[in-house]
Amino acid sequence: MAGKVIGNLKLRIPGGKASAGPPVGSTLGQWGLNMMDFINPFNEATKDFMGKNVIVHIKVYEDRTFDWKCLGQPVDDLIREKINIQKGSGKPNLEKVGKISRKDLEEIAEKKMDQLNAIDLEGAVKVIAGTARSMGVEVVD
Repeated sequence: MAGKVIGNLKLRIPGGKASAGPPVGSTLGQWGLNMMDFINPFNEATKDFMGKNVIVHIKVYEDRTFDWKCLGQPVDDLIREKINIQKGSGKPNLEKVGKISRKDLEEIAEKKMDQLNAIDLEGAVKVIAGTARSMGVEVVD
């Protein structure tokens, strides 16, 4: 491998639309990395997510090389998309912004299973349900 890891970066970038501007340019620039070595492969790999935000983890090594992994869309974006709301509630315990079904939670959990801290689908559904509740989305059966 490329030696010691000196940085772990997490970015939220629109799929297929990374550019040398912020947040990509400013973040990679701080670490002295060649932006185009990231931007072109990223845009190619995420063109299926065109315009939707995706989470990317970038590992920076001491020799100024890096590797990256795309984690797909964030859970909160998937929830908003599924129930068609613009944003979560500012006061999730008082103001509800929508309802989501168990079936919808399972679909999201299956998509994100490999990234969740859960042993099985049931646990993954609970994690997603918790995110939904924290956004002011009511979970219904």
